[in-house]
Amino acid sequence: MIGSWVKVASVAPDRWWVTFLGQCITAVSQIFILGIPARLAAVWFGPTQVSTACALASSGNQKVRTTKPNQPFPLSTPIHSPSTSPFSPTQNSRGSLGFLLPPAIVPDTTDKDEVGTGGSPSCSTRRRASHGALHHHHLGLFKECPPTPPSAAALTQEDSGSYFHGVVRLMKNPNYVLLLLSYGINVGAFYAISTLLNQVVLKHFPGETLNAGRIGLLIVLAGMLGSVVCGFILDRTAKFKLVTLTIYVMSMVFMLGYTFIFRLETLWLVFVTAGLLGFFMTGYLPVGFEFAAELTYPEAEGTSSGLLNASAQFFGIFCTMADGQLLDSFGDMAANLLLVVVLLIGSIMTGCIKEELRRQAAHKKTAPSGIQPQV
Repeated sequence: MIGSWVKVASVAPDRWWVTFLGQCITAVSQIFILGIPARLAAVWFGPTQVSTACALASSGNQKVRTTKPNQPFPLSTPIHSPSTSPFSPTQNSRGSLGFLLPPAIVPDTTDKDEVGTGGSPSCSTRRRASHGALHHHHLGLFKECPPTPPSAAALTQEDSGSYFHGVVRLMKNPNYVLLLLSYGINVGAFYAISTLLNQVVLKHFPGETLNAGRIGLLIVLAGMLGSVVCGFILDRTAKFKLVTLTIYVMSMVFMLGYTFIFRLETLWLVFVTAGLLGFFMTGYLPVGFEFAAELTYPEAEGTSSGLLNASAQFFGIFCTMADGQLLDSFGDMAANLLLVVVLLIGSIMTGCIKEELRRQAAHKKTAPSGIQPQV
């Protein structure tokens, strides 16, 4: 909320440092937010619901999140073109509302005053939304935990001590380390795709700024559906490695299709391919959280998912910077082929993970008296 308030005052070419300050504050908040779904699901839901609950929480995060680093007004250079507008849909956010609202609110123009006029209500909307969500949901309605643990695993999960010692133990778990790297690669590639989507689309379809935003919106909405579907499958099958590997390979396949589909110069095919890509790549997010929880039980889910998010941010920076350089120097095909290669590497890493479902084993133990399994 504080970061959003700061950015309300940043919409002017000479206030880049204000934008940067507000974005830093908002980015820090992710440390406390992004790891919530896995922990929330484990605390409140039983063994046949936990993956679906994590998926729903993750999909809600994708629907409204607007914390992708902005491309602010430069200090000394003008706005060059609509494709590099500081409020272009893919530069501004990877949440679906972030793809949808900026093109509708902010004019597609090189006039800084017009962009500022449109940008002010955009930032103000964020501030009001953050303010309302914080007070009404977190302070008024949210409870720490249910009166009775929902499963034997939740009851017997031990306090693993300090966070530092928990991290050390996780780094000694080779299967988790493989998942940590492969998760970062997959999600980092998705960050690069969403960040550079506007430039790629406008290169092949000049003037289609609104459709670039709609493609981004479709990617996120399809990903929300993918998250729920994959979570449901995990709850029904408990085939964590199989589901994870399948999603990973399909992400690579549709990334390859996304790479070449622009050569056909047919916009509706781009929509279809991008939607399928989003279904699998975003659908991977809760699957990774849940697989990590299985591999690392009884470590706290917040620790394992927090490290996954840190890995995603690291690889996101790498993939976006490398892709951006390739896009400028060699074009979008070279940039997208790089992401195909890194997804292939991630698929191989995922295939090397030994499926050790510790939390599932704890679920199968006889529940102590007083625990009512969630059905």
